[in-house]
Amino acid sequence: MKVGYLGPKATFTELAVKKAFLGEELKPFRTIPECMDAVVDKEVDLAVVPIENTLEGSVNITLDYLTHVVDIPIVGEITIPIQQHFMVHPANKENWQNVKQIYSHSHAIAQCHKFLHTRFKDIPHESVSSTAAAARMVMEQPEVQAAAIANELAAIEYGLSIVQRNIHDFDHNHTSFLILSEQKVNFRSLAMPKDKTTLMVTLPSDHAGALHQVLSAFAWRKINLSKIESRPMKTGIGNYFFIIDMEMILDEVLIPGAVAELEALGCGVKILGSYPSYMVDLN
Repeated sequence: MKVGYLGPKATFTELAVKKAFLGEELKPFRTIPECMDAVVDKEVDLAVVPIENTLEGSVNITLDYLTHVVDIPIVGEITIPIQQHFMVHPANKENWQNVKQIYSHSHAIAQCHKFLHTRFKDIPHESVSSTAAAARMVMEQPEVQAAAIANELAAIEYGLSIVQRNIHDFDHNHTSFLILSEQKVNFRSLAMPKDKTTLMVTLPSDHAGALHQVLSAFAWRKINLSKIESRPMKTGIGNYFFIIDMEMILDEVLIPGAVAELEALGCGVKILGSYPSYMVDLN
């Protein structure tokens, strides 16, 4: 199979891909939408894109593109620990504390706020498309005397020197990645997964207490919800839909019964996927 992922090479997404798949052809894409479009256009068989981070929450572009633009089932999820390192061009290793510019993804910059505020308070931080893209920029411009915040794979891939390790604010930092495909996917032998099913629910506009009734449809069936999140429908102020994660696989009774009850209330319901969710270690 051909696997598309958020590139360039050495992103955290590639780390997740290499944990989930063995021997597949990998193809990096510049943006998350391009990665999803490649599945629709049959350029790749599946796409791996970030969906949620422990510290920064959901990746909105992934949610919005998946619900508003493309129609690709979620067939899996993989969660990996995130370790952010401070790296510079080897030519600037000795005087790395005098960097003039810092590049990284906006989430990575936010995850390392304490380190940056303490050590580089007056140094400009520029957000780029990925941590790996930041590493590549630093390697290509040694004269800028810049630094990147990225993972160890990026340092190896782009020949940078790590001068400060594990600069993230919190130790228990993880990112989850969705695996999207229109066909069945075989994963590497990983630890026992958890089962998940994700729904998109739109509430009726003139039904008071609709959200309470939606939650009740799951509660009395004892279906455990791991997340409920609202996103704008992009049709007007105050118009939202909900993404709901359930900790069970799609069965023949409970979830179909809950969906039927929601539809009877006038809700719009779409099953985005029912899939295994893996938590893996990078060691």
